[in-house]
Parts: sequence; C-alpha cells; structure tokens
Amino acid sequence: MAANTRDIRRRIKSIKNTAQITKAMQMVAAAKMRKAQAAALAGRPYSDLINRVLVDLRQKTDVTLHPLLEEREGKKELVLVVSTDKGLCGALYTILLREISQVSADAEFVSAGRKAQQYLARTKKNLLADFPLKDSPALLETKVISKFLIEKFLSGEVDKVSILYTQFKNTLVQKPTLRTLLPISAFDLPEAAAEGGSIAGDDTNRYGYQYEPNAAEVLGTILPHYVHFQVYQMVLDARASEHSARMVAMKGATDNAKQIIKDLTLEYNKVRQASITTELLEITTAQMALG
Repeated sequence: MAANTRDIRRRIKSIKNTAQITKAMQMVAAAKMRKAQAAALAGRPYSDLINRVLVDLRQKTDVTLHPLLEEREGKKELVLVVSTDKGLCGALYTILLREISQVSADAEFVSAGRKAQQYLARTKKNLLADFPLKDSPALLETKVISKFLIEKFLSGEVDKVSILYTQFKNTLVQKPTLRTLLPISAFDLPEAAAEGGSIAGDDTNRYGYQYEPNAAEVLGTILPHYVHFQVYQMVLDARASEHSARMVAMKGATDNAKQIIKDLTLEYNKVRQASITTELLEITTAQMALG
C-alpha cells in the first residue's frame, strides 16, 4: 500500500508540474493571440477598399492587358504553404497539411513556416524556397515572398500561383483554405455586397473615383500592391489562427490536467483510507487474540 500511495503522489506532483507549464503557455498564447487577431482584423477594411477600387477599375479598363491577369492554358502550379513554426496547436497543423492532397502531384511548393518546410521535405515534394517569418511579420517581410511568387509567374515558369493558409474566423474556428493568387481572375467583392447588400460597382460610382494619369496606369500600379497585401493579410490570418488554436489547446490541456489531479487525489484518499482501515483491523484482531 505504501508503495501504491507513493506512486500516486509522484504522479500527482508530475501532473501538477505539467499543468503549470500548460497554464503558462496558455497565458503567453493568449497575449500573442490578442495582438495577432487585432492585426488580422485591422487589415480587412483596407483590403475591402482595395477591392472596391479594383472593381471600379475593371469597369473602366481592359483588364486582360495586364500580365498578372493573364489566363494560361498550362497547368504548372506553384503553391505557397503558410504554416506554423511550432507545434502544440491541436489539429490545426494536421488539417492544414492534409489539404496539400488537393494540389496536383507535379506542383512546386514554397513554404513559410518550419512545419510546412519539414512536411514538404519529408514527403519529397518539389520545394523551391523556404521563407522564415516572425510572430508579428511586417509587410516588408512578406513582400519578399510575394515578389518571389510574382517573378515566377511573370517569367512563365509557372502558370498558376496558389496559397494554402489557415483563414481566421474567430478564436474557436480556423478554416484551412486553398486560394488562387495568380492569375487574378476575379476581385473579391466587399462583404456587404457578398451578403446581399449594396453592389460594389454602385458604391464606387457613388464615391466617384477619379484616376491620374489614367485608369490603365493606376491598374498596372495597384495590382502588384494588391498581390503583396493579399499575401500579407493571409500570413496575418495564419498567425492569428495559430495563436488562437494554441491558446485553446493549452487551455484544454490545463483543464484535463486538473481533472486528472482531481481523480488521482480521490484515488489516493481511497487507498490511504483502505490502508488505515486495514491497520485498524490488524490492531483490533491482535488485541482480541491477546484477549
């Protein structure tokens, strides 16, 4: 019995230490999550505004003339995979990389995040480049990635560029998304129009956009910036998803550890009470025998 209670005490102590670690990781992830969510959500109004301008430009120019809008018959694809650098994010990493199966077998890949790089190398995919990213990346950092993608597309080495990332919905919901970046076949309409509100074209006409020197040159300037910002926004979404998933996973681990400690404490008390009862019975029996 003594050995049994000693083992239970050792397990309780070990799990308490683990719970302290997961609790600390939960608090760190929560702090990073708030910052990452704020950054991801702050960029969405600007993204909507760019979309409104592009919708208006599409009505006033021949968009087929720009090389970033060129639809090609070839099927060679380049996929940027935006993943995490660390684990302990629940099923986020596994679900994201499962989406790679939707990509053609002969596609080429670019990774942003250590987990994606390790997975692509392990599965022997054609990995062209790997870009490290900070927890809070700036536009200039992600611009290096988007420039690389644009160069590959404009040079004709690939006919299509896609991005696989985790779209941030809220703290509990993150959706793995495979999205075509190049060629830009259609601009994303603002959420109000997508939900049945006012039509984006009507909004832009109401605002009365005027372009200098002309709409065609503005379109040629704004399209590369549009691609740079889309990559930046997707990376921010992926970071917000990562920290949200890690915070939820660490909270779950902490709660589970507390429940296990509670169960082990109950078991320890039962074993201890049984040991005391046995000792009392032995003493009583001895006294009766000595009578």
